[in-house]
Amino acid sequence: MFNSRRLLLAGALAFAVTFAGCAGMAAPPSADERQTLAPTGRLRVGIYPESPTRGVVTDLGKALAERLGVVFELVELKTQSELLAAVETGKVDFSGTNPSPARVARMDCTSTVIDIELGYLVVSGSPVSTMADVDRPGVRIGVTQGSTSQTTLPNILRNATFVPVPTRRVAGEMLHARKIDTYATNKAVLFEISSGIPGLRILDGNWGVEHWAICIPKGRDKGLDYLQKFTEVARADGRVKSAAERSGLRGTMIP
Repeated sequence: MFNSRRLLLAGALAFAVTFAGCAGMAAPPSADERQTLAPTGRLRVGIYPESPTRGVVTDLGKALAERLGVVFELVELKTQSELLAAVETGKVDFSGTNPSPARVARMDCTSTVIDIELGYLVVSGSPVSTMADVDRPGVRIGVTQGSTSQTTLPNILRNATFVPVPTRRVAGEMLHARKIDTYATNKAVLFEISSGIPGLRILDGNWGVEHWAICIPKGRDKGLDYLQKFTEVARADGRVKSAAERSGLRGTMIP
């Protein structure tokens, strides 16, 4: 009898704690939080066509707009540079990116939502066939102009030559034309390129992990805690994973 009572009490306590936690997660935003995160009464969610995470940004943006009780508005920019500038200037309220030190100086970001492996893309038959082949004299590594790969890889590799490329689409063309020997960025991008251009493959292994987070314009501190909690719940309840699967995002890990 005593053990049964203890079990019943333990179960009741666990239920109470779980219920309290769920109630906290479901708490609506305050008026200040709503106004801070969506000051125009619309949550303007920024994406650009080449981003492999655009589907995740869109799904999470819709979910947040619903939670805030505001209209969801998708804002499409042409390039990543344009998107980052739009976040910085407050032309969009919500987007996702790798929160490098340079970007964090321009916008506020949550903790990591998705980890993405960093890798190399090569054309079939390339002399660069393994990770060990990359850092050799004469090897030309394509890196997107202004990307974190462009600033990070020269600190890791000492012998290869780096070639700036304007866009990811051009990188695939340059590989086929043998103007570069490999293209370096996160594997989510590499999978998208390789699936659209025959004859390309991703090398086994990785040269690091890119952290991806949700970012908003600076000066919106009153909404940052709510946004952080929103992303934590979205990871815990499987929403981030489901969004990644729906959009076909690959090369990723959900923390």
